[in-house]
Formats: sequence, structure tokens, C-alpha cells
Amino acid sequence: MNETPTRAPLRPAAATRRIDPRAFALPLALLALWWLLTAGGWVDTRLIVPPGNVLRVAARTLGDPVFWQGVLFSVARDAGGFAAGALGGVALGSALGASRLAERLIGPSFHTLRQISLFAWLPLLSSWLGYGELSKLVFVALSTLYPVALGTFEGVRGVTLEHLDVARVYRFSRSQLLFRLILPAAAPQIATGLTLGLVYAWVATIGSEFLLANWGNGLGNIIIKGRAAFNVELIIVGMLAIGAIGTSLNRIAARVEARALRWQRPPT
Repeated sequence: MNETPTRAPLRPAAATRRIDPRAFALPLALLALWWLLTAGGWVDTRLIVPPGNVLRVAARTLGDPVFWQGVLFSVARDAGGFAAGALGGVALGSALGASRLAERLIGPSFHTLRQISLFAWLPLLSSWLGYGELSKLVFVALSTLYPVALGTFEGVRGVTLEHLDVARVYRFSRSQLLFRLILPAAAPQIATGLTLGLVYAWVATIGSEFLLANWGNGLGNIIIKGRAAFNVELIIVGMLAIGAIGTSLNRIAARVEARALRWQRPPT
């Protein structure tokens, strides 16, 4: 009699994914094309600057303490807004998913407000809170709240009746029902919402530094200075730094998610 082969446990793709060397093919091809166009004089090098100039500006910028100060300010701004938005999103999503009354009272307003473009809130925030740090943090938190709340709502609403029946048999209190059943069962969807919220938070962080610019600290302000001085090399360095830091934050979040949800993997 043939036995059914045991399937290997599933692992989060983001945690086990290795960088495929083929992923570098397109960037290297674009870099070679960029070098050829500028070296051959086929483009206006005042607008499309040579790669060597970018490398020299990058080396000078990376050695400047002001650049790293800007990085720290942007990451701290991102972390603070993300933490506030994530906590609010989990609370709101849990309330909407667990309570029909809350969904009827709050749900329609929430789903209507999330249709408004996030950047449309900036004029109102700047009118209320000015162009300082508080308005930027509120904007980042607001950007994080929506995806986290939706992920939590879907996860909580997906808890099966069988799980609830078990909780009734064991006579769980309301707090036990929430923290020992609902939130653990909804953890994968909450984690997905948090990961998406982290992406939104970083975009909002840089966007707030652009659109609520007050010549303070941050990566966005570095690019603004490059634009004001028509320093295309500095603008490109700033863009690359933003992309590199955003990618690093996402990879860190994927590893944290994999460790946090390790208990959900089926046994070998």
C-alpha cells in the first residue's frame, strides 16, 4: 500500500528567498547603456550626468556626517509614524472585525475616508499642525493605519466558527478570546498588513519631507538641496539611498515576520 508522501513545511517566501544573480542583469545593462550614452556625447551631460560623476558625489556624500544625520532623522520619523499607525490600525481593524456594531458605526466612514488620496491630507495637516515634525509623523501614521487596519479586519473576520465554538467550550473571557484566539488566528493577515504598512510609511516619510519641506533634516531635504543647486548627481545619490534604505527595511520586516510566525509552520 503506497503511503502519501509528507509535504515539506511551507515557509514564508520572503524569508527564504535568495537573491538571484540574474536580477543584476537589467541594472548592469542599464548602467552600461548610461555609460555609453554619456561617454559618447550622445546626450546632454548636464542633465544625464556620467556615472563616474555620480560615484564621486556618492563617495563625498557618504563621508559627510550631515548625510547620515539625515538618514537617522528619516528612519526615526518612519519608525515613529509606523509604530503609531500600526497600533491604531490593529486596534481599529480588530474592532471592525470583531464587532458588528463597530462595523456599522465606523466602517462606512472608514471605507469612505480611505478612498481619499493620502497626499490630499497634507494641505489640511499643514494648516492644522504647520510644517514641523508633528504633521509629518501624523501623515506617516495615517499612511500606515489604512493597510494595517484592512489586514487586521480581514484576519479577524476570517476566524472560523469552529474556533469560536472551542473558545465557548473553554469559557474564554473577552480578553482571552481576543489575545488567545482571534489575534493569533489573524496573525498572518495582520503581518501582511504590517508589511504593506511599512512600505506606505517609508513612501509617506519621504513624501512628507518633500511636500512639508522646511529645510530640516532628512533624505528628502538632501534631494531638495540638490534640486535647488541643480546638482543632478546629488539628486541621483539621494534617490538611490532612499531605495536602498527602503529595501533594507522591507527585508528586515520579512525576517521579523518569518520569526514571529514560525510557530504556525506545520511540523515536519
